[in-house]
Amino acid sequence: MVMSLLARASSIYDAALTLIYPQACSVCGSSVEHRADGVACATCWDETRIFDRDELMCWKCGTHAPGKVPDEKRHTVRCHRCDSEYFTAARACGAYEGALRASVLSLKSKPYVPTRLAQLIFETQQLEPLSTATRIMPVPLHSDRLRERGFNQAAILGRALAGLADLPLDESSLVRTAHTERHRAGMDARGRRESVEKAFEVRHPRMVQTERILLIDDVFTSGATVSACANVLIAAGAESVYVLTIARTI
Repeated sequence: MVMSLLARASSIYDAALTLIYPQACSVCGSSVEHRADGVACATCWDETRIFDRDELMCWKCGTHAPGKVPDEKRHTVRCHRCDSEYFTAARACGAYEGALRASVLSLKSKPYVPTRLAQLIFETQQLEPLSTATRIMPVPLHSDRLRERGFNQAAILGRALAGLADLPLDESSLVRTAHTERHRAGMDARGRRESVEKAFEVRHPRMVQTERILLIDDVFTSGATVSACANVLIAAGAESVYVLTIARTI
């Protein structure tokens, strides 16, 4: 009864908010009717590719794989392009398109995680092997970039997830010591890797020793940044390093 009343009140509030402060969908331009959807309308969310837990993927990097295997052998599937990466496993909520792309771009200028996105991140984290993580760490920004932007979007995501997953959030152990240039459009995988190869450092090794770290960031592109982070975390004694992002390029 109480939940029904709350849902009705929320619906009325959404309707009033849409009428008084209409917000255009960042994808298609139509009206966003539910504040929980953030910057994209429900239709664009429905049309965005969200990864299905039943889809076959490389167990390590999360890229989708052809064919089928029994459930008990899913952990053996490898694309082998990620063999040299330092992270243990990486997953994304969906493809970098539509509502997810709009949400990522919005988060770079506005430190807010809408309910729908937060729930999607949580649901992805609850799947194996990310569900075994013991500590959340956002991919850090260099102090110069942090002052420029005013906040770290990965940290905003980490705070939202920590509350839902009931996991500790560590924003101080992993730091970015090199202010590298932004990855330029068209930069190849080698260029991306070289730009971040020595950009990170673990300041508090005792905080990461024997932990199963969940690195969180907005987009997985080449994997160079999260792999560089994982490298120093493993060297500092972390048992494993998982990666979770809102989206990945495909």
